[in-house]
Amino acid sequence: MRSQAVDHIALLPLYAAAGTAVLALLADLFAGRRPVTVAVTLLGALATAVCAFAVVPANPTFCATGGCSWVPTSSAAVAAALFAVLTAGVLAFSMPALRLGAAPAGEYCFLLACSMTGGVTVSYAGDLLTLIVGLETLTLPLYVLAGLRRFAPTERPSTRPAEAAVTFFLISVVSTAIALLGIALNYAATGTVHLALLGPAPVPFAALAGVGAALLVIGLAFKVAAVPLHAWAPSTYDGAPIPIAAYLSTASKLGGVLALAAIVARLDTGAVLSALAVLTMTVGNLVALRQSRMVRLLAWSSVAQAGYILAALAMGATGVPAALAYAAFFVVLELVAFGVVVALRPATLPASAGQSGGTSADFDGGTFGDYRGAARRHPWLGAAFVLAFAGLAGLPPGLAGLFAKVSVVEALVAEGWIWLAAVVVVNAVIALAYYVRVAALLYTVPAQPGIAVTDPALVYDATHPRLPVSRPVAAALLAATVVAAILGFAPQLLFDALT
Repeated sequence: MRSQAVDHIALLPLYAAAGTAVLALLADLFAGRRPVTVAVTLLGALATAVCAFAVVPANPTFCATGGCSWVPTSSAAVAAALFAVLTAGVLAFSMPALRLGAAPAGEYCFLLACSMTGGVTVSYAGDLLTLIVGLETLTLPLYVLAGLRRFAPTERPSTRPAEAAVTFFLISVVSTAIALLGIALNYAATGTVHLALLGPAPVPFAALAGVGAALLVIGLAFKVAAVPLHAWAPSTYDGAPIPIAAYLSTASKLGGVLALAAIVARLDTGAVLSALAVLTMTVGNLVALRQSRMVRLLAWSSVAQAGYILAALAMGATGVPAALAYAAFFVVLELVAFGVVVALRPATLPASAGQSGGTSADFDGGTFGDYRGAARRHPWLGAAFVLAFAGLAGLPPGLAGLFAKVSVVEALVAEGWIWLAAVVVVNAVIALAYYVRVAALLYTVPAQPGIAVTDPALVYDATHPRLPVSRPVAAALLAATVVAAILGFAPQLLFDALT
């Protein structure tokens, strides 16, 4: 039996993330000022990222009987840092709404930091139980955060945020139960929960282990919004505050990909994952073609992108590097896209709340018509949006997305999955229709002055002043865009770090 000694150096990223959550509450309790609470949370997220890279040489800890529950690796450090960066970015996107009192800053920062703690746990998890605990810690705070728009100051009360939170909660509970059943069956067949010890079960229990692996994959597929557990994503994204929708589409999905990658690298789940991949990318792209609301388009687009990731994971251990690289590229580009939506849909209190008019803090992502000509008023925001869409579509200058798709297709062809590679290519071509359509709309001037839109303030009009962009939002969006641009020109850097 191996030593049960705890290596606290290896646990530094977890301590930093959990400490950030505690410090956010203490700052809110003793200082009572929003800027202090937000600053503490941002610094905590930065400290988490630094600690993740600082402990890369650390030894595994919580080890027993040949397996360890906490395994520091270079890829785990990159994933943990990504969770920290995504948390910081989403918090920056949330500052205009927090300034208007859409949510208590202390509770909001605490919940985000708790979710980040779950993401860090998933990154370093060395057994199935730690993996599930990390995923639930990542997800549970988002149930509350998804419904916060219900309590925002608004002239038009809406039940959509509550419906989004309840839908998210119910489907998540079912999927977690399925995953736990899969873990139980697999443990009964193999006698282990450590990832390092997972493998083919003895012949008498092979069928039981196969059922357990399939149930585990299906349960975890919820986290990446894979078909048929995808129905929660569009309604939840559209009902949640836009920054939280960004977090759901990036950090939550990254956690699901990491969990699936840990399973498929050791268990034979190719048949289940290939079927899920085909359904997910096809349904996501076809339904995205019918969308007219921006956040719903991004939601269905993220469903389709999950299909490409699942296609790589269907190959097992050989497809994990391509899947992780694709997931990392995807979350950065998705963060840029949602950041532009936040910047173009500024929240201000309604006139009835004592302000000098303006739009509602309950604002959602709006319809496509609300973005018509927006890039002419905000050129750099339009350029960032086009970069994100080009990357997601796999077109220049978003070469990171092209590199990711090519990596997946090359890996599939090399392993003999030519039919699945063909499905990926066909779906990538289908996706061009809605990405190009929205990108072109950003630079389109209405042909007739009387064109109907939901929010005329966002339509290009040379006589109308440009809408202001919050400085924290602009800073976070600029940083994310720069990272996306660097990855676009040197995608191999991230690929090497993850593999």
